Amino acid sequence: EPMSKRQRKKLLKQKQWEEQKDLRKQKRKEKRQRRKLERQSKSDSSNEGNDRKRMRKEVVPSTLRLIVDCSFDDLMVLKDVKKLHKQIQRCYAENRKAFHPVQFYLTSHGGQLKSNMNENDKGWVNWK
Repeated sequence: EPMSKRQRKKLLKQKQWEEQKDLRKQKRKEKRQRRKLERQSKSDSSNEGNDRKRMRKEVVPSTLRLIVDCSFDDLMVLKDVKKLHKQIQRCYAENRKAFHPVQFYLTSHGGQLKSNMNENDKGWVNWK
């Protein structure tokens, strides 16, 4: 059965893609190694060591308090509770990285949100 011109082109492109697979993989590997060497050279030039550790030394806690009231989770569907959980995780993570972290509190934490966090994020208990 003869192939259409479009099918031949598509097959040819697929064949070229497969043939160049190893080349793309090698380029990605070289790029990763280049970035690794750049990071190492930066850390060698600075005597203080890791950038994250240096950033943590410069942190000045803020007097602001962030309070998330979770008392309305019984009115939410499970999908919304999961989204709230993700948002709380993101807030907590960004607050830890911030130069002026706020005091972060969860209130009325129970019900669906607590059970969802217990299932999917067992480390939340250590958020103090």
